[in-house]
Amino acid sequence: GDPKVPVLYEVERTRTGKSFSVRSVKAIQHGKPIFTCQASFQLSQGSPLQHQFTMPAVPLPEELLTQEELIQKFLQNPNLAERYRKHLNKIQAEDVPIDIKPVNPPDVFCLEPQEPKQLFWVRARGYIGETDMKVHCCVAAYISDYAFLGTALLPHRQYRIKFMVSLDHSMWFHAPFRADHWMLYECESSWAGGCRGLVQGRLWRRDGVLAVTCAQEGVIRVEQKPNQSKL
Repeated sequence: GDPKVPVLYEVERTRTGKSFSVRSVKAIQHGKPIFTCQASFQLSQGSPLQHQFTMPAVPLPEELLTQEELIQKFLQNPNLAERYRKHLNKIQAEDVPIDIKPVNPPDVFCLEPQEPKQLFWVRARGYIGETDMKVHCCVAAYISDYAFLGTALLPHRQYRIKFMVSLDHSMWFHAPFRADHWMLYECESSWAGGCRGLVQGRLWRRDGVLAVTCAQEGVIRVEQKPNQSKL
């Protein structure tokens, strides 16, 4: 999409039921669809059938460094190759409206394959407050896309990425939450192949409640020749 061009949204009332309603949305620029979305809404209903996974045991966000602090730490190393220094400076210069604290940050100097799993503490920067839950859901949708597909790259760190983009992104909202409060983002990639990668994610509230489940598939193209050492 082009941020300088207005977006026309076409909304189709796909289904309106007593408990569930579905809407299909098409975003259009220059007469062509650039984005499609299907949203399902449910009236609040109680049920005795309830269960969830257990939230991973991790350090609290107050005990961890932010992504910016970690990058600064890497940049202070005089042995860091110049192209990686430029890449980190580019990341540092981005105005990302999210606070991120990696639980197990990958070693920037290591190209060894790693398990395709990541854990982050995440929250929106600034104060959103006790507003309509739909606002927090929209902010969580933005947060959930950040670094999500990169989980599929961890076993393949020896390759340089040529192109990576999301194909589809799905979210299921389970419980109320505040997007401006710390949440643990648990990400894992169960499969990659055919220039595609699949990732799943869970957003946990600090009190251990599973608030959101996510899934994403994306295109990942790499250079066939593996990278050399970063040192």
